[in-house]
Amino acid sequence: MADVVRAALVQATWTGDTESMIAKHEAHAREAAGQGAKIIGFQEVFNAPYFCQVQEPEHYRWAEPVPDGPTITRMRALARETGMVVVAPVFEVEQSGVYYNTAAVIDADGTVLGIYRKHHIPQVKGFWEKYYFKPGNAGWPVFDTAVGKIGVYICYDRHFPEGWRQLGLGGAQLVYNPSATSRGLSAHLWQLEQPAAAVANEYFVAAINRVGTEEYGDNDFYGTSYFVDPRGQFVGEVADDGKEELLVRDLDFGLIDEVRQQWAFYRDRRPDAYEGLVRP
Repeated sequence: MADVVRAALVQATWTGDTESMIAKHEAHAREAAGQGAKIIGFQEVFNAPYFCQVQEPEHYRWAEPVPDGPTITRMRALARETGMVVVAPVFEVEQSGVYYNTAAVIDADGTVLGIYRKHHIPQVKGFWEKYYFKPGNAGWPVFDTAVGKIGVYICYDRHFPEGWRQLGLGGAQLVYNPSATSRGLSAHLWQLEQPAAAVANEYFVAAINRVGTEEYGDNDFYGTSYFVDPRGQFVGEVADDGKEELLVRDLDFGLIDEVRQQWAFYRDRRPDAYEGLVRP
């Protein structure tokens, strides 16, 4: 397995319907593959609008089964076609009345390696997610893919350091953080939290945000997606804050060992002293 992995992410505007949204992401993936990318990740609930700006039962229509629903079936075919690992976040229905904010991780041969379900569910103005999603119950999996060990942490999760650490302890080399975050709410945190998590846990992070405004509210999704390395440094330029963009970057996974040997955070952890962190 190569130390340098060419990775991609997409920040996208909402097209108005699922079919064209999926087709657009397929086109971006083919372009990324043409540039030599071996893994690609999409934004939170990538095949739908960010409907959580409102609380209306009509929006349960965006949910579908994972891994056998239509979107993940197409993503499996896309992975096989392009030879890329695909991280595909969708609105999952497990059974009638049971819904999750989920990302499927698909290996380069089209195999669904598993899912991550968002643990931390917000319920604030413009982000009424508890109306739709149960808290995730699938743990903190790290997936052994064709390009290395990949984790996922979804949007609001990023404010909670515990999951970042669980992924690091699981051996993650790259964590995708698909999001939908708006300019007025937490923009000042966007280029702070994920670089800090990359440093604290000594791995790469792919931070993905939507871009533009959508029909169900006035949230201004500000893009500025990026890759950040284990030293907290951006890998290449940050994406634009106002337009759709595909980023393709070379990530040197050899840097992970270098940083862990230099900074030794994992050596100096004190789990024996952390019992109070899990008290209710």
